[in-house]
Amino acid sequence: MAKFGDLISVDRPVLIDFYTDLDEEENTIATLRDVASALGDRAKIIKIAIEKNETLVEALRVKGNPTFMIYKNGVMKWRQTGFQDANALISLVEQYV
Repeated sequence: MAKFGDLISVDRPVLIDFYTDLDEEENTIATLRDVASALGDRAKIIKIAIEKNETLVEALRVKGNPTFMIYKNGVMKWRQTGFQDANALISLVEQYV
């Protein structure tokens, strides 16, 4: 995996979904596909497995699953724990395009 700082230090919004495999049903594969389709290359969508990235999860204090974050130019703009529907995520990301 690329360094986290490199992933978020871009001039377009980066939506990150911290997830666990145990929660794949409620996790948002289809939702994130819809978001990615709607936003195209105006935003970057990233899924990060909590179990495989414990140091990062601890550093960002991710406590719930799923946890979504939006970064732009390396700065966190928004964060929410819990399921989000595609339309809500699209609207949130579009604020930072």
